[in-house]
Amino acid sequence: MPLPGIHRRAALARMGSGFGLLALERLLAASASPFDPKPPHYAAKAKNMIYLVLNGGLSQVDSFDPKPALDKYHGQPVPGGAPQTESSVGSLMRSPFSFRKYGQSGIEVSELFPQIGQRIDRFAVIRSMHTNVPNHEPSLFMMNCGAIQPGRPSLGSWLTYGLGTLNRNLPGFVVLCPGTPVVGPPLWESAFLPAVYQGTYFQNTEIDPKKLIRFIENGRHDRAVQRRQLALLNALNREHLRGRPGDSQLEAAIETMETAFRMQTEAPEVFDIRQESEATRARYGDSDFGRGCLLARRLVEAGVRMVQIYFGNSQPWDAHEDILSHRRLAAQADPAIAALVDDLHERGLLQETLVVMGTEFGRTPAVQNSSTLKLHNGRDHNSLGYSIALAGGGVRGGSIHGATDDFGYRAVEKPVHVHDLNATLLHLMGLDHTRLTYHYSGRDFRLTDVHGHVVRELLA
Repeated sequence: MPLPGIHRRAALARMGSGFGLLALERLLAASASPFDPKPPHYAAKAKNMIYLVLNGGLSQVDSFDPKPALDKYHGQPVPGGAPQTESSVGSLMRSPFSFRKYGQSGIEVSELFPQIGQRIDRFAVIRSMHTNVPNHEPSLFMMNCGAIQPGRPSLGSWLTYGLGTLNRNLPGFVVLCPGTPVVGPPLWESAFLPAVYQGTYFQNTEIDPKKLIRFIENGRHDRAVQRRQLALLNALNREHLRGRPGDSQLEAAIETMETAFRMQTEAPEVFDIRQESEATRARYGDSDFGRGCLLARRLVEAGVRMVQIYFGNSQPWDAHEDILSHRRLAAQADPAIAALVDDLHERGLLQETLVVMGTEFGRTPAVQNSSTLKLHNGRDHNSLGYSIALAGGGVRGGSIHGATDDFGYRAVEKPVHVHDLNATLLHLMGLDHTRLTYHYSGRDFRLTDVHGHVVRELLA
């Protein structure tokens, strides 16, 4: 019977509309993707992030934090005794590299990074970073995942979880490394976040996209046949998923197959840096890191939310024996980073792309002691004070934040913990680090745990 006060025809019309809306809702739900763009908590300064990891431990007193006192007291014991680091250290050791002022800001930069120096007015240099443990594994975990132990989601996973991505034909979070850094995949995993948000790793030792992205082409079936096969497979998987609601691994497998199928149309072109001119490729340099920086620019142009580039296999900047090894490494890093910042600026992308040049900790201003070393011209790990640099994406360029003590051992002025840095990076991307949470195992987790504050002096 029709509802009281409503004619039969009107009741049928309303019921029909309701069924139509219900069908539409189900259709939309079925087509929704965890990668769909999501609104930020507030207006974002940046839409994309490129995180350059100089893994192994860049020495702050040989790069962005000059210390004249090291020249004065070279070869003498550390006054008051050296702070505790991973291994024993000896006398103070001056930097073998000279520093000079660059740009209108007059920021001093080492001779190792002359091209970054020429562009230093686009960078904010944090000279007062500190972290918890002077060892690679826990420091890399802290840097990437906000905790010193494994099992927490990475920064890139939090970003794609909070914001989605801008191009569903490509992964939302890409990791490039010509090998494997210490710890490896747990540095870009999604942990207890849905598995679809983990980073997609590429070993960028190849230039040909067909070798860089394995199995990107199907030599047996055209796209129409593949589409039908995938539709059947997705239908079966979703039917299977109905009996396993919340199965993150299965949901990720479904989404990953969709992304892999769509990558065939766009990834071969985006990943092909051979399309760039020889002059452009020469500016970045013929190194794995240089090619990675060029590829990162192409990826953010195409809408990838975050690209993370590890400088090299294992821990290349770990200069225990000879700090002069930094010269060889910087010769690859300096032109690549400068070219990346230039290209982003020229394309109007720097203002919406946050570039981070980071390292897991710094190095001691005193020489390392060890009977196993062939040379005694190196520096040990130092978690008490080190430097990183930011550019683009709402960062106040040409600025210095904080300071270490006279010798560069400990952050003493405006110290910035890794939690503070991550809170600031999320803020620039439009996310409140206290609101970006995920409920797991009875509590709400976040990248910064229960710590961190936004360093507003770094903001433009």
